[in-house]
Amino acid sequence: MRDGAHRAGEVLTNRGTVGGASKSWPGRILHGAGASRPGVRGSGGVSGVGDGLGKVEVKLRWDPSPYGEPPRHLDIIAATYSVDDPYGRPVYVVHYESRSPDGTINMTRHSETGMGFGFVEAMVLEFDRVSSAYGRVVVGVAIHQDTGPRPFGEIFNAGVVVLDGYRPLLSDDFAGVAEATAATVAEFTRDASGAWRFHGMVRGYDSDPVLFAAEMGGMRR
Repeated sequence: MRDGAHRAGEVLTNRGTVGGASKSWPGRILHGAGASRPGVRGSGGVSGVGDGLGKVEVKLRWDPSPYGEPPRHLDIIAATYSVDDPYGRPVYVVHYESRSPDGTINMTRHSETGMGFGFVEAMVLEFDRVSSAYGRVVVGVAIHQDTGPRPFGEIFNAGVVVLDGYRPLLSDDFAGVAEATAATVAEFTRDASGAWRFHGMVRGYDSDPVLFAAEMGGMRR
């Protein structure tokens, strides 16, 4: 699925490949929240008052696989929901090197191996330009399962940060969801004034990237 932002009906197939055989993933939610750094809003945190969020960046890092092992491929995924149905099916999903239809959510850096210095994958969300038709955005991270089940606990030096400009909103190392293969990290909602607010939401899922994109916004805080 490398052709940009996908409509909800295009992300519901849920098949992985393990040892050459097709396997279905249950997509169950796992308990736990990530270990956020002291002094930085983590799971359950809410952004402060003011004019709301502007340009937010989500950045992801992980170490490459050891020599001789298959690449470890993680992805940032964002699902956008309408004002009328904020917990229903996503209107569109952004991942890989793609952007939203209106250009307000963009992948600015992408890695399929983790190779590089520091954060190797990044997504920018421009909430000051998001259409009033949308009222909720959920962002998460999923691990590709092409070579068999691989949870966060097997990904070395994994970490995610969420920044509002230079202001940190969340920093997490996925330690609290070590058994999960995907996790939500942040929820953004539009308040009554029209301003966007951040809510930390680190929750683990036993899911592959395709199913996760369809189900990641269904859980309420």
